[in-house]
Amino acid sequence: MIKKLAAALLLSASAAALAVPLGSQSVLVVDDAGKVIVEKNAGAIVPIASLTKLMTAMVVLDSRLDMQEQISIDREDVDTLKHSTSRVPVGATLSRADVLHLALMSSDNRAAASLARTFPGGPAAFKAAVNAKIRALGMTRTRIDEPTGLSPHNTSTAEDLVKMAAAAARYPTIASMTTDKSDIMQIKGRQVEYHNTNRLVGAKGWDIGLSKTGYTEEAGRCLIMRIKAAGKNATMVLLNASGSSARIADALNIRRLITGNDEPRAITAATKVRGNPVSAKMRMLPASTKVRKATAKSSVRKAAAKSSARKKAVPRTDKKKPVRRRAS
Repeated sequence: MIKKLAAALLLSASAAALAVPLGSQSVLVVDDAGKVIVEKNAGAIVPIASLTKLMTAMVVLDSRLDMQEQISIDREDVDTLKHSTSRVPVGATLSRADVLHLALMSSDNRAAASLARTFPGGPAAFKAAVNAKIRALGMTRTRIDEPTGLSPHNTSTAEDLVKMAAAAARYPTIASMTTDKSDIMQIKGRQVEYHNTNRLVGAKGWDIGLSKTGYTEEAGRCLIMRIKAAGKNATMVLLNASGSSARIADALNIRRLITGNDEPRAITAATKVRGNPVSAKMRMLPASTKVRKATAKSSVRKAAAKSSARKKAVPRTDKKKPVRRRAS
């Protein structure tokens, strides 16, 4: 009976994955009852990039450290692996709460590194606490070597990351910080505005309870979100999308599936989020019509170019002959 139920669940999940166009290589979407809504390669072990920072945040909050303690960003916190940039300069001093906020909302790597460096016992003790948390959550196929996600050795599966997302969402601080659209902080005596790396946070029509993006060359574009749509709560994990637009399109299509809205609006909505100035008329045309129109326009341009080239090639015959002057 259990085997039949598992097989039915797998078939329904596979059917859902086929029904929804997905650009991400690994996908898992579950509701709060644990029902699988969409599944695609959910057991594949892959790099997870800055999704790691959700684990970093949980370990820091579990330690019950003074969140108002001032932390200075050190040269040790600078990324020497990927040489990623940061808007938090070395020497800046912030509260641990602000540092955590930057690590979660803006996915700042120096901020995340400083949280591990200032952990009681240093990075080694921090890593031991991370491993203990991984075991406690039953994330049996997860490995996390450092706090930022820059290392390709930080790996997991969509199945394990759903567990991590569910656990992280139970921390009000993490839920609040990851869903802030922006914040202004005092950095070395001046006000600096930081923004959320997820463009869907604060977007019209989205009710997001947890958010974290990730990107490295090895991991591709990744996203964890907990959303509420049509009165339903769901957790989605998207791993290894080819670009930000593909990641957002996947999220849009998954939300359409949850709400039961089958109207062809995913392309339009994704285009609006990207700010792409494609005309609404062209977006709503069938694909075959778009191809014919594009081909026709291309043919007209080629014909015009050939005509222009012929005109340039024809020698002019109306030039006046030079006047010969007699020698005086």
